[in-house]
Amino acid sequence: MTAAPVLDPQRTALVLVDLMDRVVALPLEPRKGTDVLATAEHLAAAFRGAGAPVVLIRVERPSVPEQPPGSGLVAGLRREGDLEVVKRTVGGFQGTELDERLREHGVRTLVFGGIATNLGVESTARAAADLGYDLVFVEDAMAALTAPEHEASVRLDFPRLGTVVSAADLTFARD
Repeated sequence: MTAAPVLDPQRTALVLVDLMDRVVALPLEPRKGTDVLATAEHLAAAFRGAGAPVVLIRVERPSVPEQPPGSGLVAGLRREGDLEVVKRTVGGFQGTELDERLREHGVRTLVFGGIATNLGVESTARAAADLGYDLVFVEDAMAALTAPEHEASVRLDFPRLGTVVSAADLTFARD
């Protein structure tokens, strides 16, 4: 991991991917979904406290009459003012208004967490990089189905796209 950038809350958003009951409950590595959720909740509180937007992305399966049980966000995660985005692909930009909503808020930097590191998080991050956003990845706010999948994203892919940090290393610039 490298030194965390000092974040401008007026230009930075927290993006949390697929923190839904059925996803958090999966057997995950290198940490449990409940540990990812606890870190994500801590981050969300810090971002809200700094006046920075919190984006909560969740997936819905296309072309099915009813979503599987546990397809909503984990209870209590979303707060007034948060942006909830429903995706129907692996990543959060395709077929959604995520880019437009972020630009409306003047956001240029995205801080990522969620499940699964190498799927929803990485797919959303790759699209964000293509769109010109600066990216920060909070390693301890993510997990995957296996430790090698998580490690490949965190150690090989994410450093090529942005900065990998731990939650404790994030700080906001003060006016």
